[in-house]
Amino acid sequence: MPEHTVSLAASTKVWARIALLSFGGPAGQIALMHREVVEERHWISEQRFLHALNYCMLLPGPEAQQLATYIGWLMHGIKGGLIAGGLFILPGLLAILGLSWVYVLLGHLPMIDGVFFGLKAAVLALVLQAMLRLSKRALKTGFLRIIAVAAFLALSLLQVPFPVVVVSALVIGILYGRIRPQASAQPATQDSRATLLGDTLPAHTQVSGQWALRVGGVFLLLWLTPVIGLTLLLPDSTYQHIAVFFSKMAVVSFGGAYAVLTYVAQQAVDTFGWLSTPEMVDGLGLAETTPGPLIMVVQFVGFLAGYRDPGPLPPLVAGSITALLTTWVTFAPCFLWIFVGAPFVETLRRNQALSAGLTTLTAAVVGVIGTLALWFGLHVLFTETALRSFGPLHVLLPDITSLQPSAAVLAMLAFLLLRRGPVTALSVCAVSGALLSLGLF
Repeated sequence: MPEHTVSLAASTKVWARIALLSFGGPAGQIALMHREVVEERHWISEQRFLHALNYCMLLPGPEAQQLATYIGWLMHGIKGGLIAGGLFILPGLLAILGLSWVYVLLGHLPMIDGVFFGLKAAVLALVLQAMLRLSKRALKTGFLRIIAVAAFLALSLLQVPFPVVVVSALVIGILYGRIRPQASAQPATQDSRATLLGDTLPAHTQVSGQWALRVGGVFLLLWLTPVIGLTLLLPDSTYQHIAVFFSKMAVVSFGGAYAVLTYVAQQAVDTFGWLSTPEMVDGLGLAETTPGPLIMVVQFVGFLAGYRDPGPLPPLVAGSITALLTTWVTFAPCFLWIFVGAPFVETLRRNQALSAGLTTLTAAVVGVIGTLALWFGLHVLFTETALRSFGPLHVLLPDITSLQPSAAVLAMLAFLLLRRGPVTALSVCAVSGALLSLGLF
């Protein structure tokens, strides 16, 4: 039984709420989770939340979805993790599947494009708010601020690979923590004893290596059974290619959706011919303006692949099957990483050297989210951007003449409306975008 007063039914309602409001990519989603489970409901402490987040940042796959799975597992075991992680995916899965049908049947509708336009502006405000909140919580020493700035510059100007930034921050934190432990430590912001879970290890988190192997084997089998089955039964088919390709992607997708999208786009467009480059951009737009992880864009890719090579099935049926297959092989590994690794990560929370390294990693995460916020902001506010090189520096610069004043106004309006909650901001901007598209503004 859980060692707190939150029932599984009550937590399910909270995870459903988080899932429906999980716009804004990892920055907005992590901020929303923090507000719900740390600030408002006091389920877990600030330190425990950041410890879990740091572990998820080290994993391949969508860190926000894995963080939800981790916290759900921490509160209610594997059942809680499945509910939290599964609900986090469900709204985006249904939304993108429905919009994929609309996309191939109706093409672009001005009103729908307008709704997306307004949502993007609201999401930008949500991401900026998340940046401010996370910075205030995570950057409480000069050392940590330097790490955050260095991570931002490394990613946004020097194009340093994400895994290099993460591992470097972890190693620097461990070494610096041994030299100057007081300077590298993150000041406590909340007494963990005031939280519902407290600072103890629940019974279900204390497992053996044999248990981890058994659970890992079950989830590995669930993940790979469709891949092996399609390879044996339908070799060299679109279904088999999707299962194998996106399973590989799930293992190497460090750094979130943006870090892996270039690779996905190159393979999906140039190698497999599943869709065109403009269609890939449209898919990203769908993923950015629907709830759930941004990596859900791969579901749109999978849908178009099956729709255009359906075999004996009706195109819409084939597209729906390949969309669900893509989602399965993309997210099944996420549950594997959490349920096998999280119990051991929890036992290491009191390891001072590792804690110092993870604290530094938290600061680097601020820089990572800053990079994503900059990328998203430039693409929302400007219709034209280009990557310019100045020696070793690579800078994404907008074409000033392509500024969209209406996007800037809606983003500022959304930022003000966030005081009333994200639902209000998203709703007002979506309606405003639709009215703009119809020429009523």
